[in-house]
Formats: sequence, structure tokens, C-alpha cells
Amino acid sequence: MDVRSAVVADVPAIQRLINGYAETGVMLPRSLHSIYGQIRDHLVALEDGNVVGCVALSVVWQDLAEVRSLAVAQSHAGHSIGTTLVSRALAEARTLGVNRVFVLTYIEQFFHRLGFRGVEKSELPHKIWRECVHCVHFPDCDETALVIDLADVTPD
Repeated sequence: MDVRSAVVADVPAIQRLINGYAETGVMLPRSLHSIYGQIRDHLVALEDGNVVGCVALSVVWQDLAEVRSLAVAQSHAGHSIGTTLVSRALAEARTLGVNRVFVLTYIEQFFHRLGFRGVEKSELPHKIWRECVHCVHFPDCDETALVIDLADVTPD
């Protein structure tokens, strides 16, 4: 498996992965427009040249970024692709000088295993006012907010 920065040609595959999970209610759907506009935030996992996973790292503020849109093809679940993608996103955050990364998720156990811990959403005001207020689930979002302080974690 290879992990690299996403390119424009990957966008339809990224959308299929994300929106496949959105159909089950596990993620929010993403439009092609939003993925093209944020293509530089995305990493993809490839197997035999095919996109089998994706993740995005979105810088929210001076010392805060979000891991978002983590999706792995069902056919490749359980092969550590998600872990690899998140690890690469966290490495990118370190490179950018961001020391605190958060995620909003329904899959808390996965992120707990990677060192994330629970926080109140009120600790993420930049996220709330930038995006959450525009979400169909606001203010009744039932996702769990988790953070990782990279200064407290030894890089892989």
C-alpha cells in the first residue's frame, strides 16, 4: 500500500468512499466541489493504483487542526489503512507546526487507540463557528469530540 497526497484525479474516488459511509449515517456527505476545493488537505491510500482510503487534515487555527473525512473501502477494512492514514495526517500536522489535532467521530474506540482523548465540543470554538453552525445536525450533533496533543506523543 502506498500513501500520497491526493491529486485532482482522485476526487471522484474520494467522494465515493466518503459518501458511501455518509449513506449509512457514519459521516457527513461531501460534494465534489468541497473536495476539489480542499484537495490539498487530502491524503489517499492506494493499492494497485486504486484509491482504497482517504483522510484530510484541515488547519482550523494557529495551533489546531482537524482530522476529517477518514474513509477506507469496506473491502480493505481491518488492514490498518485507517491507522496509517491518521498517522500520516498527524505527521503532517507536526510538519506544519500544529500541536493539537481533533476529530469529531462516531468511532471513538478507533481514535482512542491512536492516543486521542475526549473533550467537550465547547473546547473547539473555531470549529463550531467555522463549520458546525452550517451543519444540518447543529446544535444537536451527536458526534464525539476527541483531541490529541502531539507534544505529548512520540512520533512513529
